[in-house]
Amino acid sequence: MRAIYHLTKTETMNIIAIIEELGKTDPEVYERLDERRNAFKRFTRVGGKIAATALPFALGGFFKKAYAAPPATNKVLEVLNYALSLEHLEYQFYLVAASKTTLFPSTAAAGAFATIRDHEKAHVDFLSQAIRSLGGTPVTANAKGYDFTGGQGSNSGPFATVFTNYATMLAVAQTFEDTGVRAYKGRAKELVEGGDLLTAALNIHSVEARHASHIRQMRRAAGHSADVKPWITGNSSNIASTAVQNSYNGEDNVTQGGVNITTLPGASGNISVTAATEAFDEGLTPAQVTNIVTPFIIP
Repeated sequence: MRAIYHLTKTETMNIIAIIEELGKTDPEVYERLDERRNAFKRFTRVGGKIAATALPFALGGFFKKAYAAPPATNKVLEVLNYALSLEHLEYQFYLVAASKTTLFPSTAAAGAFATIRDHEKAHVDFLSQAIRSLGGTPVTANAKGYDFTGGQGSNSGPFATVFTNYATMLAVAQTFEDTGVRAYKGRAKELVEGGDLLTAALNIHSVEARHASHIRQMRRAAGHSADVKPWITGNSSNIASTAVQNSYNGEDNVTQGGVNITTLPGASGNISVTAATEAFDEGLTPAQVTNIVTPFIIP
């Protein structure tokens, strides 16, 4: 068996020399890694601590950062326009909803909707700008408009009272927010190595999650659903309509990374099915999201 020993100073310096040689043929290698001084400092610091047997992995990670291929621009643009389509839907919904000032039971509730409306507008503007900066064309809001009753243009869908009944309006808002959170999560992996774009997408994702939590608490505070929590339990929508069940299907998954969460020890016995489903969110595929939002889009 090969002995495990830490890199000597000479070995570390030899590796740094390799990086220097690489820099002669690829002057940008230091920018890819960080900058010249920081690259050397980091490897010198790490090199003295790792075992020689771990060297291939360390070097692999070091150069992976330098030469990892960014996601193809077309794929990035497709993902960004996908997110933008959802943001248009949400912004258009809140634009109308926030204007129904007599429907809200308090100024705080009306203010919350106005704030979320403004957040969604910021998301629309940011994503549009990001797409243009990559040479793409941002999608616009659906030219024929939206049917927030869920009737696909009939304006008499299962949520026909969406803008005349506070409970219905909150239920539709919850559906959009929960769907948005799962939609961003479902495609974030396609922006890995996307640098600032991935960071921005995750920043939007977390805000959508806060919106979802706030809307759910508004529903509970208004007494429209005594069982609703700030998070999703099992695959329950807590909405008295099966029309939006597709937004919640799959949330009852209890296996993460091949591990059945209910077999893990909790504070008192094993983790319950309820806690296991509440502790993790599931992503949605583009096809699933399309199926969910289609009733709200006028063809």
